[in-house]
Amino acid sequence: MSAGLLATVGLALPAAAQPARPAEVTTPASDPGAAPGDGLALTPPMGFNNWNSTHCRAEFNEAMVKGIADIFVAKGLKDAGYQYVNLDDCWALPQRDANGKLVPDPVRFPNGIKAVADYVHSKGLKIGIYTSAGTKTCNSAGFPGGLGHEKSDAQQFADWGIDYLKYDNCNNQGVDAKQRYRTMRDALKAATETTGRPIVYSICEWGENKPWEWAGEVGQLWRTTGDISDSWGSMLSIAKQNLPLAKYAGPGHWNDPDMLEVGNGGMTATEYRSHFSLWSVMAAPLLIGTDLRKANAETYEILGNHEVIAVDQDPLGKQGTVVSSEGGRWVIAKEMADGSRAVALFNETDRPQHIATTATGVGLPRATAYGLRDLWAHKDYNTAGAISATVPAHGTVLYRASADTRWASYPPAAELGLDGTALTEAGATAQVGTTLTDLGRTPAQQVSVRLTGPDGWRIRATSPTRAASLPTGSKLATRWQVTAPAGAAPGAYDLTVSADYRSPGGDKAAARLVSAVHVVVAPPSGNSYASDLPWLSALNGWGPVEKNTSVGENEAGDGHPLTLGGTRYDKGLGVHAPSEVTYYTGGRCSRFTAQVGVDDEEGTAGTVGFEVWADDAKVASSKTLTNADPATALDAAIGGAKTVRLVVTDGGDGVTSDHGDWADAAFTC
Repeated sequence: MSAGLLATVGLALPAAAQPARPAEVTTPASDPGAAPGDGLALTPPMGFNNWNSTHCRAEFNEAMVKGIADIFVAKGLKDAGYQYVNLDDCWALPQRDANGKLVPDPVRFPNGIKAVADYVHSKGLKIGIYTSAGTKTCNSAGFPGGLGHEKSDAQQFADWGIDYLKYDNCNNQGVDAKQRYRTMRDALKAATETTGRPIVYSICEWGENKPWEWAGEVGQLWRTTGDISDSWGSMLSIAKQNLPLAKYAGPGHWNDPDMLEVGNGGMTATEYRSHFSLWSVMAAPLLIGTDLRKANAETYEILGNHEVIAVDQDPLGKQGTVVSSEGGRWVIAKEMADGSRAVALFNETDRPQHIATTATGVGLPRATAYGLRDLWAHKDYNTAGAISATVPAHGTVLYRASADTRWASYPPAAELGLDGTALTEAGATAQVGTTLTDLGRTPAQQVSVRLTGPDGWRIRATSPTRAASLPTGSKLATRWQVTAPAGAAPGAYDLTVSADYRSPGGDKAAARLVSAVHVVVAPPSGNSYASDLPWLSALNGWGPVEKNTSVGENEAGDGHPLTLGGTRYDKGLGVHAPSEVTYYTGGRCSRFTAQVGVDDEEGTAGTVGFEVWADDAKVASSKTLTNADPATALDAAIGGAKTVRLVVTDGGDGVTSDHGDWADAAFTC
């Protein structure tokens, strides 16, 4: 972490998304190639699955499933493209009947599955169901799996009217994955022949056997990762695993990085927009994982953004590819059927970042200028070729760029930037800089910039805030003094940068960036345990970071005593990779120490690495540690650093069971 910006940022959004405006382009669409013979899932499946919001709790029942179908119609989600209402685990009784048939739970589904399927179909929607390619499903209650019962189960699903099968990987008895999943494929085909009902086949073997290399001949989609959880770290880790697999995706065969968590409460709205943007640019299935009966307007706005959905559902079927990713500044470009490019500028870091590419860099032909459509702001701009933005922390700006012959009718694109310190102590004055850069082929005119903050804060410009005209590539740079009130409590406060300008034709345009300035308190003199100090930010792969216990992966406070190599520690942090915990030290601390390792609760599982960063310098690290390793001492010199960041990585083999402990973690100040 540098001594500069440490911020969380949000973007202003419209009340509702509007349908995408087709781009007029000068290049022909690429040939998407022959579609699979079965014609299933020619675009990524869209719908709902209950698991992420209900797990196996009692609220998963017939009323919920019917209610979701009703909401799809009433809220416009059906019109937006969502069509599958999918049941996950726990819908059946633990035992088959005397004939070996699956039995729906009569409490959850008193009228049976066929009656629910009929209801869903009556709404013009489709229904999905779940089982596992093993003797039992994944839930601890031990519901029956499909291994050895494939033909009977597939026929039962088809007879009920099922349109989609999610086939999991638990209790597989070590049987070869390709064999297990092909057997169910053949059973589904046979059931289709007898009923005339095709069933989309979702292979959920967690990417363990590289299904992207063989599953294209087996099903329509395959999981590339382990399960997602409702946290930034989990979503980010899964996206990074799925992004390199673009060449395997296409019409009728999709990489599946797991279901959406949008709306479940574990991430910010900015992070959920990134989640939805990334899944769309990766041409991933869009399966809503929140209980829509409880969802707020912001959740519906994200899930219902027609322009972002159009990126996911583009008939060319290309998954976006990574153009660059240096320093957590990602550029991902997706070729579209009309010749345009969807371009995601994604910031994985915890401070605003300038992220940039060019129209030719994402594959567009050379042209005088281009059209640039902001898919979250629903605005058109022209650009001379630059595609860039100062992207909020954990945010994504999603553009659709095209060689649009109408470019001159749009106002010039402009980038708002923010730099300087966003860490200040109460009563102190911070120096902040803003920039507005004209990216367009046409000049930005009558330009003005404002910086505003909370009531009681003093903000004063120390350089010009207006410009008569900004030609292509030029900028208005303004310096500001920002002073927090003497009594300001520690925490995050919003600073808002706003700009207004006009196109040469007089059309109004605006830009806005919201950044959080942190009022901080330096640690006291002497030795202090990290768990006794407030952190600036805490990111975790599963569940929240815990103080003085291991991480329990779900709710705060559900961990156990920190234990490494049989030794119990009363003080420390329990985390789950990938994790980052950042502290403000204000240049007043000299040393950080800790005993680190994989918590004993994970048995022989888990591989993690530990790093200590003082501002932007890595000052200590461990080797990759497992449970076989004893507690490892880290001793880091951090003199002069304004922030210290404690990082735990997954060891390069995925995040399963990666419970890392920062035991006896302490600062000397």
